[in-house]
Amino acid sequence: MIFTEETTLEHLCINYVGNQTHQEALVTTDSEVFITDEMKALLKDYFLKNFKPEIFFEFFHSSNIENNEVFTYVSEIFEQPELLENQSKKLAKLLYEHSTNPRTKGGEFYVCFFKDCIVKGERYDAVGLFKSENKDTFLKVSTKNDVTLSGVEVFELETLQGINLNKVDKGCLIYNTNKEQGYLMSIIDGTSRAETSYWMDDFLQVRQRQDEYFETQETLTLYKEYITKQLPKEFEITKADQADFLNKSLSFFKEKEEFKMEEFTGEVLGDQEVIQSFNAFKTQYEDERDYALSDEFAINDAAVKKNARIFKSVIKLDKNFHIYIHGDRKLIQQGQDENGKYYMLYFEEEN
Repeated sequence: MIFTEETTLEHLCINYVGNQTHQEALVTTDSEVFITDEMKALLKDYFLKNFKPEIFFEFFHSSNIENNEVFTYVSEIFEQPELLENQSKKLAKLLYEHSTNPRTKGGEFYVCFFKDCIVKGERYDAVGLFKSENKDTFLKVSTKNDVTLSGVEVFELETLQGINLNKVDKGCLIYNTNKEQGYLMSIIDGTSRAETSYWMDDFLQVRQRQDEYFETQETLTLYKEYITKQLPKEFEITKADQADFLNKSLSFFKEKEEFKMEEFTGEVLGDQEVIQSFNAFKTQYEDERDYALSDEFAINDAAVKKNARIFKSVIKLDKNFHIYIHGDRKLIQQGQDENGKYYMLYFEEEN
């Protein structure tokens, strides 16, 4: 939940940020946009409805958080939201400076101030930064009132270019909390990462917060990489064994409320040599990414559900068969005879 009926859009400025490489313009505004209550409700839904409340980010800077320009401008908006247009122009200019990739699309850039956004069960004021880049074609049907034939209206059709209110292309919602750690933030980036790193990395300069969602997500990713890439290099292991390791790990995360590394490796990996190999891989994994994963944390169910999609225990046999393994490893056996390699499957019922 990001917003309720009590959430209000208090201030709004609109600028146009083009692409420098294409010699497109930067057009800024000197005043807020006046909008009716009906339009406020429509825009609130457009801006806020697609945020995912379980994944959070934060501003950062390699030297000092105060050197992050967006962080500074947003802090000034929180201090004086009635002067939004001053910071809006600075933010638009900064985004324009980073809009140099030939594939970056120009578009309207919105700077908003919301009251009473709901996140983690708490109410916070929030600054929203949004960019609409893609235009859809809409069909307008109208009648010519001055022309009738036998009492029948004459209809006309025309096409209009406009913004699809079902989704926002790029969005950032900064909640007025945890300022010292770079605020608490939600992000939307509706286009490919390769094309839009300028939005998150260059303009906003954000990173995912190392919270329960992050720890759950990254530990699952670490483990999957170990089982699928590193384990076969060090030990003789079949695809069925790999599938079994993946299934057991996913069951552990689904059944437990709290993750403890020692308990996890003991129950899922079991063998001491494999555990030592995994710990060494974990150290290398953390060094390469410049962060350390916690050995104990509360498991986030949303992260487990999302990452379960990539924990597909599938054995692909040439181009003829796929074997999906969901349960007991003992019910599948592998062998070879004069006809070639084979798998033998045991079951009770055929559905």
